[in-house]
Amino acid sequence: MSLAPTPVLSGPTGSLLDLIGKTPMVEVTKIDTGKCRLFLKLEAQNPGGSIKDRIALSMIDAAEREGFLKPGGVIVEATAGNTGLALTLVGQAKGYKVLLVIPDKMSKEKIQHLRAMGADVRLTRSDVPHGHPEYYTDMAERLAQQIPGGFYVNQFANDANSEAHFKTTGPEIWAQLDGQIDAFVAGIGSGGTITGTARFLKSVGSNAEIILADPVGSTLAGIVNEGVPGPDGSYTVEGIGQNFVPDTADIDLIDKAYSITDAEAIATVRELLLKEGVLAGSSSGTLIAAALRW
Repeated sequence: MSLAPTPVLSGPTGSLLDLIGKTPMVEVTKIDTGKCRLFLKLEAQNPGGSIKDRIALSMIDAAEREGFLKPGGVIVEATAGNTGLALTLVGQAKGYKVLLVIPDKMSKEKIQHLRAMGADVRLTRSDVPHGHPEYYTDMAERLAQQIPGGFYVNQFANDANSEAHFKTTGPEIWAQLDGQIDAFVAGIGSGGTITGTARFLKSVGSNAEIILADPVGSTLAGIVNEGVPGPDGSYTVEGIGQNFVPDTADIDLIDKAYSITDAEAIATVRELLLKEGVLAGSSSGTLIAAALRW
């Protein structure tokens, strides 16, 4: 009787930061994907629970190298939740205090999680536009200027954001699929994921279409498809969609956008859990719904 080969496992690591990236990929097999094969990159397998671990490590490392963040400093950021969790994870590991400004529509679980990790969480209004003093990015920038040693991360205009995906996410996807990629689907929160990954794919000669998944109520799909902002409205989906184009987002890299309603996003992510056993959030539902439309 032959024994199954023992899987090769890495040894223990001294820091959770060493476990960021190198996430697995799974194929969707029980949801109808038509003529196409659909693969999901399981970013929830990062130690902080999301893809934002990648950019948190990249942006903090860059700030340290460039002298913007020094011992005893305070990391300040505006976030819908996941970037805050990632910055708190990385910041705590490196010995920094973390202050986060979060829109009041974000889930209580994320807010409780952040506070349990030691972050100073400030809630602000989600019903005001970009440029208003109580809009979350405006408030975070102001607080960083007022706090001694404060460093405003500004994921929305930080080159180390997209660079993280150019150096890690893109190469991982390319390797895991042996370069056989017809389309890459992502949303825009800060824009780093879609920009950095698209830049990498183009740098290796890929002809993959770059597809934006956008909540109905975000103006970005209109900018991609028609060159003018779409109707601005409210939506329940967290973390993606904007009423402005973040500096980090290179819209010219995107080939097409799909607008997905809250109802379709939630129905899709529920189907994903029921049929595939994958627990994901509302933004993932938006992305998968857009992928199925494509």
